Formats: sequence, structure tokens, C-alpha cells
Amino acid sequence: MKEKQQQEFSYYLTSLNTGAETIGEKIRRHWSIENCQHWVLDVTFKEDECQIYAEDGAKVLASMRRVLLNMVKQHRLKDSVAGKMQRASWDAGFRAEALFGKNSMKKV
Repeated sequence: MKEKQQQEFSYYLTSLNTGAETIGEKIRRHWSIENCQHWVLDVTFKEDECQIYAEDGAKVLASMRRVLLNMVKQHRLKDSVAGKMQRASWDAGFRAEALFGKNSMKKV
């Protein structure tokens, strides 16, 4: 079975004085990061299903999601973002460690 190939064109205006190859790499890198982050936010946080439409509320919630995503990604446990989020929902100690750092549950 032959795969059908498609070609898509995008046009950009820029003031950069570099070659098309360099500009293309920068554009692809930007969209790669953007698409990856959006996919994680949508799958993990169900961001596309959110029905908060008030401007300030939507902005605040989006910012909170991104901060939480970064905190979860930085945790040293080798697991997926979804796995870490699930573990944090079950285990108060892990949740505190992920949010506040190592040894946050130590008794003083």
C-alpha cells in the first residue's frame, strides 16, 4: 500500500538576515515545542474541555496549569506526567514533595 504524500506551504515575514534553512529550523523548533506542550496540557489537564470563558479566570487557570506542568516535569521520579499527576492525587507526601521540594513533609 502506497502512502499518500502531502505538501503544505506557510509564508512568514521576518527581518532576520539569515538563510531560509536557518529560519525554517527556528520555525520548526518553535512549533515542535508549542505542539508538544499543548498536547501534554490537553491530554493531562483536559485543557480543550475547559469551559471557563471569563477572560481573567481562563488566563489564571492556564498559567496555573503551565506552572504545575513544569513542577511535575522537574520531579526526579522517572514516570510520565500523567503517572506523576495520578500518584500526586493518591499520595499526600509525593504531592508535597512535587510541589514544595524534597523533605517538605519532615516534621519539625
